[in-house]
Amino acid sequence: LEAQGEAETGRTRSGLVLSPYFSAAKAAWILNEVPGVRAGAESGRVLLGTMDSWLTWNLTGGQVHATDCSNASRTQLFNIFEKRWDDRLLGLFAIPKVMLPQVRFSDERFGTVAPGAHPVQQALAGLPIAGVMGDSHAALFGQNCFGLGMAKATYGTGSSIMMNIGATPRLSGSGLVTSVAWGRGGTIEYVFEGNINCTGATIQWLVDDLQLLASPKESSAWAESVPDNGGVYLVPAFVGLGAPYWDSAAKASLTGMTRATRKAHVVRAAEESIVYQIKDIVELRLRDSKLQIPELSVDGGPTRDAFLMQFQSDMLGIPVACARIEELSALGVCLMGGLATGLWPDLDAIGKLRETGKRYEPQMPENNRNLLYLGWQAAVKRTLSRQQQNQE
Repeated sequence: LEAQGEAETGRTRSGLVLSPYFSAAKAAWILNEVPGVRAGAESGRVLLGTMDSWLTWNLTGGQVHATDCSNASRTQLFNIFEKRWDDRLLGLFAIPKVMLPQVRFSDERFGTVAPGAHPVQQALAGLPIAGVMGDSHAALFGQNCFGLGMAKATYGTGSSIMMNIGATPRLSGSGLVTSVAWGRGGTIEYVFEGNINCTGATIQWLVDDLQLLASPKESSAWAESVPDNGGVYLVPAFVGLGAPYWDSAAKASLTGMTRATRKAHVVRAAEESIVYQIKDIVELRLRDSKLQIPELSVDGGPTRDAFLMQFQSDMLGIPVACARIEELSALGVCLMGGLATGLWPDLDAIGKLRETGKRYEPQMPENNRNLLYLGWQAAVKRTLSRQQQNQE
């Protein structure tokens, strides 16, 4: 599709860059390569959806094939401007429209849990299914990022950084994607988002493959055992680079090592790589949105890492506020469900429930921050594929 000049078609309709990261390319491959799937799709026997639609389908005993607008916006088949499945995109990927779920607002009632053999159905039979959202979108909601310019980062195997840009969709000029945040009360809110392929996965790589650590929990202490990275930078392009580079051909690199390099420097470089990647996205977001981020709300297991969070605050030059509850995605969708069922009347009531954990303030001098980031940018440039370097 890129060779045919259709990459921009996808971006200007779905808000997403052309990438196998999203659902459309994967679905097209299955339809083309797995025998019988396309015929099944065209006859209505094979359906296509996201994780939420699969769960809803099973919980309702196969009665409801529906998704919410936030999940639909991540398929690269949904027109975020017209708020519907896009016939042009479906044609480009050769995906039959009959496969797709109905798109609803996040705060709608999707159905009722049907009786069934599964223990979950037995326990929940008759309860309404209300509040459906994408993973990172729910975390943004759980962080109470309801206002324009409010941003959060979710740390996991990979990471998602989102900023609320309000009820009018805009396209990024810097490699970020535009997605639906959620649909509530008949109105859709939008976000700029950057997805990072490897964050927590990088630390796990040190454990599983390099065997430098017995557990990811050890990484913080090793990183703090040296005063700096010793000039070592790890660019974790193990499966290419995500936003803002979108270079699927990039290969991981570990640069700047000398005979003085120790294990601690490599561990620190791995920890720092998480921070630099998030800074890449935050810097571009500021440029695209012209909105200042007063603080970054963060969640996910790695936020327990004190070195990582302090370094994040230092490199961004703004406070980093950790969520008291790690699983903000679960909290966010519960809050949306509570709104849908009348448990809470409005966003103000939800805002009063928020509890924050530890807060980190920037301590690093600006000159130090800039020098470290220049080193990272140089390392990334050496890591990009030849094609991407030519585009740069």
